[in-house]
Amino acid sequence: MAAMYEKDDSGLPFMKMHGLGNDFVVLDARRRSMDITPRFAQALGHRHTGVGFDQLALITNTKTGVHLAFFNADGSVSSACGNATRCIADYIMAQTGASDMTLSTDRGVLAACRAANGQTSVNMGAPQLDWTEVPLAREMDTLELPIEGTPTATGMGNPHCTFFVDDVMQTDVAKLGAELEHHELFPQRTNVQFASITGPDTIRMRVWERGVGMTLASGSSSCAVAVAAARRGLTGRKVQVDLDGGRLEIDWREDGVWMTGPTQHVFSGTLTRSFLESIA
Repeated sequence: MAAMYEKDDSGLPFMKMHGLGNDFVVLDARRRSMDITPRFAQALGHRHTGVGFDQLALITNTKTGVHLAFFNADGSVSSACGNATRCIADYIMAQTGASDMTLSTDRGVLAACRAANGQTSVNMGAPQLDWTEVPLAREMDTLELPIEGTPTATGMGNPHCTFFVDDVMQTDVAKLGAELEHHELFPQRTNVQFASITGPDTIRMRVWERGVGMTLASGSSSCAVAVAAARRGLTGRKVQVDLDGGRLEIDWREDGVWMTGPTQHVFSGTLTRSFLESIA
């Protein structure tokens, strides 16, 4: 990891952020080169011997703007992370004084803007509804998969498997999520959601994130659940998703799935040189 800090630097600056308890370490690489390896992400993501996070986000410059890359706590790469995108958009808009912006990700170019009550919105793009896009292992209808519980598959730049249950609080999310993440129908593994319809256009959802485990919230999972609920006729296309960490507003529009909610920059710190050298 020597490329991460200059010879005279004491370490590597980072930011800790979260959206509804879905927490992130953010590295701003717009002025310095950083080479993120799976080993580095795993070490930094450890909640006892590192900083701890659900996802690691890396900000870099492109010729046309800002690019975001995401890594899960197990070191694997993720193309999308909705709550981290909102957090970073809020951070950059505060720096620039802008009220809207775009960010490129492996998911595509995403629009973000300020919303009411200090919240931040991001357009996560059109959902991927064909089996090849999710992706699934073989051709099938993504609305009802041939898995017990007939879940719905949705791609939001990463794969999702959504189960609708009578009472999500009575579901063993940890046990089932760990099993289903590696289901043979999902060659890239999958995020797993369990959701209950709790009122008109209101969904209670709990989530198991691939490469992470149970999390308090997930932006892309909330988008996937909203899309799945609308496709199955359980809700309209604009819903409230209540998660363990709070509420997100999801609006599936013609131009994509918009997600709105709060963000928080918790603190900034510096990874010590000795820590970086210990995982080099």
